[in-house]
Amino acid sequence: MIVKQILIAQPAPNGASPYAELVQTHKLQIDFQPFVYVEGVSVKDFRTQRIDILTYTAIVFVSRTGVDQFFRLCEELRIIVPESMKYFCMTETIALYLQKYIIYRKRKIFFGNGTIESIITSIGTKHKGENFLLGLANNSKPEFVKAFEKAKIKHTKSVLYCTVDSDLTKVDLSQYDMLVLYSSADVKSLINNFPSFKQETLLLASFGPSTLKALKAAKLKVAIQAPTPEAPSMAKALELFLAAAKK
Repeated sequence: MIVKQILIAQPAPNGASPYAELVQTHKLQIDFQPFVYVEGVSVKDFRTQRIDILTYTAIVFVSRTGVDQFFRLCEELRIIVPESMKYFCMTETIALYLQKYIIYRKRKIFFGNGTIESIITSIGTKHKGENFLLGLANNSKPEFVKAFEKAKIKHTKSVLYCTVDSDLTKVDLSQYDMLVLYSSADVKSLINNFPSFKQETLLLASFGPSTLKALKAAKLKVAIQAPTPEAPSMAKALELFLAAAKK
């Protein structure tokens, strides 16, 4: 099948795009349309969780969005986060992002390699006595909390933000040869927005294991998977697919 029009379920990039070269090389039309958006919980809704932030000595962040929403809530609640608070982040990128709100000190900021297990490892025995607040989304993986339970680490789950389906009523999927999805939430939004959706000739590209799992659960066929050793990014996966299609 010849691929000429691709829809990517993400916001359009502000600066340089890894897809720009693909557009030039393969004469593509690539449109961007986020299938979901993030909405921070209100102070009112946060209070219903009965969480007193100042009773915790450490907080876990799995995304930069979580960082933003945590400090927003602290500001609206007029809470001054103590300097003794420790921060455990899923990746180094998230840890460095903390500099937007606090002075970066290695003695109180720790990070993993992107997996739940790496967070548990970074806590180790040295920090196991801390009281952890898990700053998560409404649709966070249950495996995250289960890992803390298994490690017998004192913790409380806190919903800081919600992933909400975008309104896709103006999107005509029949115009596209391929749809690129980046999360299980994207798959959920696809199904919710298009309840009578039939894949037919539409090719689907999936980024990440949770996205792939959600697509398979919906009984949809996946043409492209990323990341892989050969294609660590979706742009690279598309390049390999399009190059192979030309042969």
